[in-house]
Amino acid sequence: MKTLLAFSGSSRNGSLNTLLLEQAEALAGSLGATVATVDLRELNLPLYDGDLEAANGLPSAVLDLKEAMKEADGFLIASPEYNSFPTPLLINALDWASRSGHGDEVPLSAFTGKTAGLMSASPGALGGLRSLWALRTLLQNIGVVVAPTLAAVGGANAELFADEHFLTSSNGRRLQKTVEETLSLIRP
Repeated sequence: MKTLLAFSGSSRNGSLNTLLLEQAEALAGSLGATVATVDLRELNLPLYDGDLEAANGLPSAVLDLKEAMKEADGFLIASPEYNSFPTPLLINALDWASRSGHGDEVPLSAFTGKTAGLMSASPGALGGLRSLWALRTLLQNIGVVVAPTLAAVGGANAELFADEHFLTSSNGRRLQKTVEETLSLIRP
C-alpha cells in the first residue's frame, strides 16, 4: 500500500490551503493510499540556524518530522503564496528536514526517492500558482520527483471546499489529477 505524508504550509485556523489538503487526503484515501498528516505549526520549529544545530543537534521535532517523511512513499503539500513564494513556515520545515541528523545518515534521506503532489488555494486569480513553481524547484533540487500537474485553485473560499460538487469542478478534477500522478510516480 502506498503511503503519503500530508502537510500544509499554512498556520492559519480555517486555512484555505489546509481545506484543499483535506480534499487531497480524501482523494488519496479513496485511491487506496494511506495518508498521515503533520501540522507544521504544532512542531514549533525554531528558525533554522546552523549555530543552533552545531551546538544542540537537530531538535526532537525535526527528528520526528524526518522520521515521518522517511516512512512515507511521498508527500502531499499545500503551499500558500506569500509574495509569490512558499511560506516561511514551510521553507523552514523543509530546511530543517534536509539536515543530516548524525554522521552516518545519508544526506537528504527524508527526500531522496520521494514523490510530491503540490497544491495551493487563494482568493486571487492564480490560486497561489507562483509559490508552487518555486516549491517545485526547491523539491526537485533535493531529489524529490514532483507530479507534473500543479493544483492551483483560484477564487477560493471556505464555501468552495464545503460544496459537495467541488471534486467534479475543474479545480477538483485538477486536484484529482495531481493526486493520481503523485501515486502513479511512487516507485513500487
